[in-house]
Amino acid sequence: MTRTRWIGLILILLSSGISILWGCSMMKTANGGGDFSAVYYGARCLLQHHNPYSVIESDGGCPAKGWECPEDSVQVCQTMTLYVNMPTTLIFLAPFATLQWGHAYALWMAFTVGVFILAAFLMWNLAESYARKVSLLLMCILLANCEMVFGGGNTAGIAVCLCAVAVWCFLRNRFVTAGILCLAISLAIKPHDVGLVWLYFLLTGAPYRKRALQTLLVTVVLGLAAALWVTSVAPHWMQDWHSNLSAISARGGLNEPGQASFSGRKASMVIDLQAAISVFSDDPRIYNPVSYLVCGALLLVWSVRTLRSQFSQRKALLALASVLPFTLLVTYHRPWDAKLLMLAVPACAMLWAEAGLTRWLALLVTSAGVVFTADIPLTIFLILTNNLHLSTAGLPGQLLTVVLMQPTPLILLVMGIFYLWIYLRRDPAEAATAEHGEPGGNTACACAGLSPIQSGKGRSAGSFQAMRPFPTGRE
Repeated sequence: MTRTRWIGLILILLSSGISILWGCSMMKTANGGGDFSAVYYGARCLLQHHNPYSVIESDGGCPAKGWECPEDSVQVCQTMTLYVNMPTTLIFLAPFATLQWGHAYALWMAFTVGVFILAAFLMWNLAESYARKVSLLLMCILLANCEMVFGGGNTAGIAVCLCAVAVWCFLRNRFVTAGILCLAISLAIKPHDVGLVWLYFLLTGAPYRKRALQTLLVTVVLGLAAALWVTSVAPHWMQDWHSNLSAISARGGLNEPGQASFSGRKASMVIDLQAAISVFSDDPRIYNPVSYLVCGALLLVWSVRTLRSQFSQRKALLALASVLPFTLLVTYHRPWDAKLLMLAVPACAMLWAEAGLTRWLALLVTSAGVVFTADIPLTIFLILTNNLHLSTAGLPGQLLTVVLMQPTPLILLVMGIFYLWIYLRRDPAEAATAEHGEPGGNTACACAGLSPIQSGKGRSAGSFQAMRPFPTGRE
């Protein structure tokens, strides 16, 4: 650990401290147990041989079994009765569910904070060789705005961070087995958060395809174990799970992305593309297909490019940065899922190290994506625009409503298109150049698309060396 890294770690810890203190304060003033209560009491319900997906069993099970509920037990049990998480989540929550509520919540928060700080530091480690200060600034902004993750205890915090740890392990070619396990757990808990990250490693070729398949194998084993456990307790859990999902996604439901959504104008609002399209047509038969068509077409282009490209570390950073926004847009997500954008910070730092307009565009779109999914800025923006009453009768009013009322999906779409454009522009031969170098030691210049004179202008030998690409990571 160099002095610079110690300073970076201290700043990361201080930024996390803001979210921890604020998040804990939010939990003390709120009634109920947050998002963690749903998975905690769901797992505890299963341990008591009740169906966590059944409204009848779980609603009567909480007080009847003498479980220690938070103050507002009714709200907690109502949250639990609509348990909608993956069955695999119950496996990981079972050890916590054996503890009393207070101890389980404290342990879960400590685990979440620890994994979050580790993931942020590792992502900064990937980015610091390109642009240390810019990447640290973006990471600190992201960490200072995790109040809902640290306070509510949503499992997205664990899933996103374990995915980031896995990406670092794969790209650095260190602790690969641990990376496979982390990605498998992440995929088992939140497949809609990290599925496209896993898909990248599957498409990019050996040895990463092998690691992706190993990850899939572990995930399948975990899934089968969870399914057998739940089935042994509740044979008809699948029907109950489907009913719960339908209930919260119905018109006016908690997860409904349309204008009548229960969480519409809140900091926990839905941020997928459907939420923006619903301004023009608040009909799921329209906004769902349009969203799938737009994101599907862009993801198809991304997939073809990944299949045809030779792997390089720089290509990997761009590929991940371009697919992350589409991950958040294509289906149901909330701001805490958008902490996944920490994986885009290394790509932003890499482009910032280059010359020209691209570096400023990269910083602009990445900063906008981080800020407009951050808890504090998003809350302030919603407060400022909450009393606006805009007409959606015509196209101008609808466009203005989208920009002022649903800016996050649009910003994520712009961010995804920008990084996809950069990803497509890079010459496939650049990958081989970046990995194997060029005669005369001008590898860094070739990767940045600059001549040795341009890249060396105003740079010391040390800073020039810092621009060199990472090791290949090939086995």
